[in-house]
Amino acid sequence: MQAVTLTAASRTNTGKGVARSLRRAGMIPAVIYGHGREPQPIELEHKAVGQLLESIGAETVLIDVTIDGGAPVKAIVREVQRNPVRRADVIHLDLYAVVAGEPIVVDVPVRLVGTAEGVRNQGGVLDHQLHRLTIKCLPGKIPEHVDVDVTALHVGQSIHTGDLTVPDAEIQHDDDVSVVAVLAARVETEEAPEAEAEVEGEPEVIKRGKAEEAADEAEAETGDAE
Repeated sequence: MQAVTLTAASRTNTGKGVARSLRRAGMIPAVIYGHGREPQPIELEHKAVGQLLESIGAETVLIDVTIDGGAPVKAIVREVQRNPVRRADVIHLDLYAVVAGEPIVVDVPVRLVGTAEGVRNQGGVLDHQLHRLTIKCLPGKIPEHVDVDVTALHVGQSIHTGDLTVPDAEIQHDDDVSVVAVLAARVETEEAPEAEAEVEGEPEVIKRGKAEEAADEAEAETGDAE
């Protein structure tokens, strides 16, 4: 697994006003916590954070965080807060400090491999339902992603979390959680022509009935006149 570095500076001032000032200066407010340490406010270079998030899978990569020139602290990205209008802009970062021998719980991307038999030859549709798998493992054993081979799946078949194995990790989901399935393609049925003909014919029947009633009334009036 890859490892990257970040240089941070501690900060004592917090609050929305301070955060806005930091962002205007090209910095990002952040906090590092975990492994029994009190949450510590820090600041990071916006450019460095952007490059980091473009190159890593967030929680799947260990980061050596150097604060104020001290010894590096190993951490993972726990949460990224982004500008709701400009999603590329990171406005806050949560880092979680870890130690080599202490297991942690992380979410790992699920990557589908192959083309399902049910899609290739049976006209089915692949339905990827679980995109991130929650696992528990040592920090140094976090996989970048979990590969799921869908090649043998036929229409109506699926793969559940109980079917998966992640080396050196414990899956935290129940066994019956669906990861991926091959569904039958939906077929839209057209209304039968006979039914349409019947619907179209109904007004004509109604019109004839009214005409006949009018004729009967006319005959009755003629008879009365006579």
